Amino acid sequence: MKSNILVNSLIKFVPKYIESVQYDNNGQISITTKNIHIKPFLQFLKSSSFLRFNALMDIFGVDYLQKSLDKRYEVSYYLLSHAFNDRIRIKLNLNENDEVSSVTSLFKSAGWLEREVWDMYGLYFSNHADLRRILTDYGFRGFPLRKDFPLTGYNEVRYSERKKRVIVKQLKLSQEYRYFEFNTPWDKFFNK
Repeated sequence: MKSNILVNSLIKFVPKYIESVQYDNNGQISITTKNIHIKPFLQFLKSSSFLRFNALMDIFGVDYLQKSLDKRYEVSYYLLSHAFNDRIRIKLNLNENDEVSSVTSLFKSAGWLEREVWDMYGLYFSNHADLRRILTDYGFRGFPLRKDFPLTGYNEVRYSERKKRVIVKQLKLSQEYRYFEFNTPWDKFFNK
């Protein structure tokens, strides 16, 4: 299915779900929608006989610290249509306190993927049956893929030869946030 035909049909049939449409270099479609529309929009994409996006391939989060603090996070859903060999990305822009509706009732694979996004970014999926940590320890504080998470973490875990056991020690942090310098030493050669 051609991407222009797909986008035009989506704009025609479900315009209320679409905020913006973008194409990447490979021609893949990225559609931005609102948080409240994610579940009905994914239901439409899955159940429409014209589209048949019946496989959820991935869900992942992104933290844009430099973006406005109102909508700092992004959650992306990658869908695949086996029937037409098409892929589409659906994006949500969120702030820290927004809840995203769980899509585990539509796609069983969303269970683990939503847990991973919650564990790494702290973005909450409402109506998820088992939303708990999946990659970090149960007592872990914070969300490690957020840009403001300290580089050293909050605790130091090490084995003590003297005590013959694992010791967990709280760290004193000398910095509150990570700041990224996006300039590279090569810029002076290329930006003349």
